Formats: sequence, structure tokens, C-alpha cells
Amino acid sequence: MHRESETIEFKRSTAELKEAVVAIVAMLNKHGQGEVYFGISDDGKVVGQDIGRMTIKDVTQAVVDNIEPKIYPKVETHQIEGKNCIVIEAHGINSPYFAYGRAYIRVGESNKALSPQKIETLILDKKKLLWENEISEKKLKDVNAPAIKEYMRKANAAKRINFKYTNVKQTLKKLGLLHGEKLTKAAEVLFCDPFMLEFQAAVFAGTDKVTFLDIRSFKGNIFSLREQAENYVKEHIKWRAEIKSGPRKEIPEIPVEAIREAVGNSLCHRDYANPKGNEVAVFKDRVDIYNPGTFPDELDPQDFVEGDGYSILRNPLIAETMYKSEDIEKWASGLKRIYDECAAVEIKVEFKRVKTGFVVSFHRPRWEEGEGLELGGHKTVEKTVEKTVEKIFGLIKVNPQITQKQIMDKTGLTRRGIEWNLKKLKDERRIKRVGPDKGGHWEVI
Repeated sequence: MHRESETIEFKRSTAELKEAVVAIVAMLNKHGQGEVYFGISDDGKVVGQDIGRMTIKDVTQAVVDNIEPKIYPKVETHQIEGKNCIVIEAHGINSPYFAYGRAYIRVGESNKALSPQKIETLILDKKKLLWENEISEKKLKDVNAPAIKEYMRKANAAKRINFKYTNVKQTLKKLGLLHGEKLTKAAEVLFCDPFMLEFQAAVFAGTDKVTFLDIRSFKGNIFSLREQAENYVKEHIKWRAEIKSGPRKEIPEIPVEAIREAVGNSLCHRDYANPKGNEVAVFKDRVDIYNPGTFPDELDPQDFVEGDGYSILRNPLIAETMYKSEDIEKWASGLKRIYDECAAVEIKVEFKRVKTGFVVSFHRPRWEEGEGLELGGHKTVEKTVEKTVEKIFGLIKVNPQITQKQIMDKTGLTRRGIEWNLKKLKDERRIKRVGPDKGGHWEVI
């Protein structure tokens, strides 16, 4: 039996055309997309629809003439259970939409009139949505040509773009990232270096943001930021080596594909009008990936995990560009893909709304130092990525006169981070300070 939903409406016949137009507007205002079927009754029974010479044209005209802002739906005849039906498929990102002068929103399988306050909220959201289409202050000379060439290589390999790179201007034009001769802000964040915003990354000693071991700030275009943030997480989580009869296999404590998806979605769906940047925080018990873009109030992350959510894109032009190079899968699959990757290896992942944005939180498994597991008769031992403290210890062994400033330059750590790691080495009685801070030296014990 067929069923209605928040994006599917059934009408027995085109005698209910006006109600169908209202349903389309309600679905567009809620989900940005929707489908109406003529020839199926409310209870899901296929009854068929009489289709004359002008029927498709009349249905299309009714939708185009009575919805503002204008949309241009796909209207087709489908055979369902051997009977003729008409299907309207509509998409739109310019909410609020109005039908016959009134705005509606989808609530379950019903269409409710929108209050003036909700209409105002949709208008404000629309302004945020259009940030990516504004004119950038960057010029064509600021575009990173190698970044576009690499992007086009990936998009062509994915077969999601059917044209080749020629030059910067023509390629951006074909991607829809130019207004005349000027760059859009979408083009700026995608392909210009350096960019005004950044991706913050840090490692903390415990389960809160009190004591940090490392802190970094990455700058660049979206693709550069994604690579840097992904690598940072991979460098600061634990790995172990599985040794069977075949080649050695490195296994991360959190699936790399889940991390990649979370970082990509974080950059794709962030609110770029907000000066606050994206963040990665590696805690003792979890890894948090923060996006300064609030999750839609009317949606629940769990719907997306279960595969029932419908994508509302904050940055549709950026999302479309990243989709073509397979840097994201556009249609609402990100949270489900993250969840499925983690569930496959029994890693808990949470999707959290916070006041200023959205967090994907990966719970870290309790791997003990030197842990061994028997797999296929061979020993599996934990392999941790080189720790910051070991880097510092190695620098001191090579040069006992090394200063904190020199350690900062070689590791990229802040002074506070250096002091914390030096204290740890001293507490472990691996090093001691001989003489004064200035003029003294380190001694390896």
C-alpha cells in the first residue's frame, strides 16, 4: 500500500488541483521538495486518472501561475499498478512560497497556514541561504588555479561533470560560480587562498576544554581545510595493526570514512555569515566536530540516520560543487553514512544540537596502552600515532640546550602546550632541568 508523507501527497484526481498546489507550497516551505500524485486516493489505493490532450499542460500551468516565487515543476504521466497517474515533482530553495496568496507548511500529512512570525523566520533564513550568491571582494587573480584543476580532475573521474578544464574564468562560469565577471562568495570559499575564516583544531588532556596538549589553526579554501582537518584527527587518534596471513592492516579507533564525511558536512553546511569557524576537538573520551550552522528546528537528526530525512541545503551552490567531485553525497545521506560506518565497528556516535551550531561526537573506544588481541592466531598490537610528548622528548635528546621557543618553532605548539608536555616528561622522571631557565640545559634521565 502506498503512503503519504511530509514530501508525498496523494490526490484522487485533478478535481483537487487547488489543494495539490497548496500541498506543493507546504512541502517546499518545509523540505525544499515534494511530489503530488493524481490517481491515488488518500488511503494509498491506486484508482487511476483520466488524462486528456490538455491535462498535463493544465496541471503545469496551475502550478506555475499560482505559486510565488515561481517554480517550474516536472509533470509526467506514470503507470502505477497498470493505471495512468500524473506525478508532479517540485523543488525550490527560495522559501517562503505562497499559494493563492497564502503561505503554508507541511506538518505530517497535513498543510497548515503559516503565521506571520514563521514567515519572517523563513525570510531571515533565506537571507542566510543566499550568502553564497553574494559578490565576493576577491578577484580572479586570487583564485587558486591548481585547486580548480585538481577539483576538475576528481569531478571528471566521478563522471559528474561532462566538460573539461580550460581556464579559471570559463571553468568557474560553467560551475555557476560567477556573477558576470565577478566571483561569488561560494567561489571564494571553494577556490580562493587564503580565506578569511579558519578551522580550529585542538587536543585536550581530559574530557573538557581545560588543559590542552596541542592547538592549531588552519586556513585555506574548503578543500584544503577539509584535508588539513581530516589529517589532524587521523594523526591524533589511536591506530592498531592487524597482522594476518596477508599484508599488515592499520585499523583506526574511529572509521576514517566517518571522520571524512563529518568534516566534509561540517564545511558544506556551515553558516558562512557567522564569523565563528569550524572546530575539531580531540578529547580523552571522544572526538567532536563542530559546525557553526544550526540544525533546522523542524527536523530531527534521527530522521536522517533512519533514512527518512530530506535535505535542506544552507549552501546549495557550495553543496552542488562538492557533490560533483564526490566530496559529499548531497541528498541527506551524510548522517546515515556516518552512523552506518560507526555502527559497523560498534563505535557510538551522537549528533548534537547546540545553541550556536551542530556537533558530531565520536565516542573513543577504551584501548589500553600496549593492548594485544588475538585475531586469526596472530597478535594484534596497538600502534599509536607519534605523540606530541615523544616529539619533544626526541628534540631534547638531540639538543639538550634547546629552548622552549625553539621547541615551539619545531612543533607548532603554543607556549602553554610546551610547558604542559615538559611538565609531563619531568613528572615521569624522563628529563630534568639543570641550571637556570636561561643558560641551563636539559638532562635525559
